[in-house]
Amino acid sequence: MSGSRSLTVDDTVQQALLHALGHGVPAAAEGRTLVLRGVPGKGLEVGRHWDWLQTFRPHADALVAAGLTVLEEEPQAASYARILVLAPRQRDEARAAMARALDWLAPGGCLLVAAANNEGARSTMSDLEALAGLDGELSKHKCRVGWAVPVAGRIHAGLRAEWSAMDAVRCGPAGYFTRPGLFAWDRLDTASSLLAGHLPATLSGRMADLGAGYGYLSGHLLRHCPGIKSLDLYEAEARALPAARMNLQRVVAETGRDVPLRLMWSDVGRGLDGRYEVIVSNPPFHLGRADVPALGQAFIRAAAAALVASGQLWLVANRHLPYEVLLRHHFGEVETVADATGFKVIRAASVRAR
Repeated sequence: MSGSRSLTVDDTVQQALLHALGHGVPAAAEGRTLVLRGVPGKGLEVGRHWDWLQTFRPHADALVAAGLTVLEEEPQAASYARILVLAPRQRDEARAAMARALDWLAPGGCLLVAAANNEGARSTMSDLEALAGLDGELSKHKCRVGWAVPVAGRIHAGLRAEWSAMDAVRCGPAGYFTRPGLFAWDRLDTASSLLAGHLPATLSGRMADLGAGYGYLSGHLLRHCPGIKSLDLYEAEARALPAARMNLQRVVAETGRDVPLRLMWSDVGRGLDGRYEVIVSNPPFHLGRADVPALGQAFIRAAAAALVASGQLWLVANRHLPYEVLLRHHFGEVETVADATGFKVIRAASVRAR
């Protein structure tokens, strides 16, 4: 994803969690603290000696830059005296996060969960109570924070087993491997489909997919562009990469088109690791609920810097997003190939000298 390092991150839910630590939550037993989905923001010094698990690359990089310990993978043992969960918006994903947190909580440890009121806080608190009991709750910053000390007799074993698997990779309605919480995880995205329908089969050479998600556009390139020589997928959300790998493996098995593939957990705003003849992208333009055109603009800059002089960028965007001025700054040719269902497909070529 895009130059998120310079963008303001909404840390409201995290601030509510940190507030709760001094207002009613039982003092932590001796031991370590883990934060799930923590974000860069205010007051991070309190977590200087905590572990942070964050799968969104720009946030993970920012936490590391702040001097915090960011885990490379999920814990393997019940070793934490306290676990703080910033509940994701998608309910299945949130339930899975809470259930798996129980696997990492030491006996007698405290589980805290927080969500914004406008992103399902009430349902999240109900889910926590059903799963592990609810020892306390407070409201702060238009968020709700609940906590539990889930001794064995209070944990609902059936829900724990069911919910732990709720965000597992599965075959979605559109026939692609996906998982809850990913962009367009439960449908075929209209914008990506529009872009795929206008990509010429004559595209050839080294290719990259920026913001690849579960690999829909990359799979299309593999299936329909016989001149493809290599393909790199750049994706900021690590949770998307297993699904993307499975989708591409299936395309390779079906087509026999075995080209070099790289799947990278990457913040596109930091630049690309390669030179390309073709780049495709359905760039993000939201951070939380807010429109942030700077995200897509960072993708355009990264693409222009990584394309060879004769290369092409194919992207799709909401009709209202102001990308054309920046595209014309970086490319000698900019044309709108399609305009339908509220989206525009743009082809940009002839990269200007840097």
